[in-house]
Amino acid sequence: MTTVSRKNFGVGPDGEEVYLYTLKNGNGVEVSITNFGGAITSIMAPDRNGEFADVVLGYDTLREYVKNPRYLGALIGRYANRIARGKFSLNSVAYQLAQNNGANHLHGGTKGFDKRVWSATETANGVHLEYFSPDGEENYPGNLKVAVDYSLNDENELGIDYHAATDKDTVINLTNHSYFNLAGEGTILDHELTLHAGSFTPVAEDLIPTGEIRPVAGSQMDFRTGRVIAQGGYDHNFVLDDWDRGSIRLVARLREPVSGRVMEVLTTQPGMQFYSGNFLDGSLVGKGGVRYEKYAALCLETQHFPDSPNQPNFPSTVLRTGETYNETTIYKFTTD
Repeated sequence: MTTVSRKNFGVGPDGEEVYLYTLKNGNGVEVSITNFGGAITSIMAPDRNGEFADVVLGYDTLREYVKNPRYLGALIGRYANRIARGKFSLNSVAYQLAQNNGANHLHGGTKGFDKRVWSATETANGVHLEYFSPDGEENYPGNLKVAVDYSLNDENELGIDYHAATDKDTVINLTNHSYFNLAGEGTILDHELTLHAGSFTPVAEDLIPTGEIRPVAGSQMDFRTGRVIAQGGYDHNFVLDDWDRGSIRLVARLREPVSGRVMEVLTTQPGMQFYSGNFLDGSLVGKGGVRYEKYAALCLETQHFPDSPNQPNFPSTVLRTGETYNETTIYKFTTD
């Protein structure tokens, strides 16, 4: 049975009360979440000997989450990942978004969902978050109502359910940007990764997809049978197998051999951004004063594909008036 507790986490940039919610199940697994940016701040998971460690990167204070230049643990929206030159057209109307990643738009703009205070309500096994994004916020069309439910059960499954509705056709792509290290320290280069993805979307130098969907066979992108990561440099969207809109399936397995910790990822989403922490450089000081060096953690961001509004051969990210956006991702923690 999961218990939910709340404590004050500080005051937001505009004077809002911010809280830290901790979910704890019957196995002692704990997940902490703040309603500032909806960020997962901590996941305490056991190894094969029952010893617990925090397996995500994060900060000790709200002030650091307000800055959070690498989006540690945060909810990302309206559009996760990149949109080329910050431009897209919808219903014959051209939109210009912020160019906050070189010439491109990244993770919702200069003040995306990761920088907003969400309203929060405790539930039986988690926390329910809501945010209202007004028409024109970050130049996106439509009044968008967003809800995200975090939940934890006794199968050690951390569920994230995303919902949204709009009063004007818009584009949307939500994800969570947690950085995982199942050892709780060191790098992720010795982790073993399995991705049920037969293809990926190659990118140009600015990390915008070329539009090609390329098979992974015979390349360093092939994680279908599971292998040690061994090297960094990954920041690519993988085309997940067996996508059927609304249906959840197992898409990834991450294993740390020394601790025996395993994380499985299940999702309804068509893609996953595997990012190996390439841009961590020791400048971020996280929990306990630890400096996060290159490859200190990795992200497995379930999502639609980058730049989909400009790529007609990618699954659509358009949310029409009268429709509801619904996606689910589950991170399940076990040991071997």
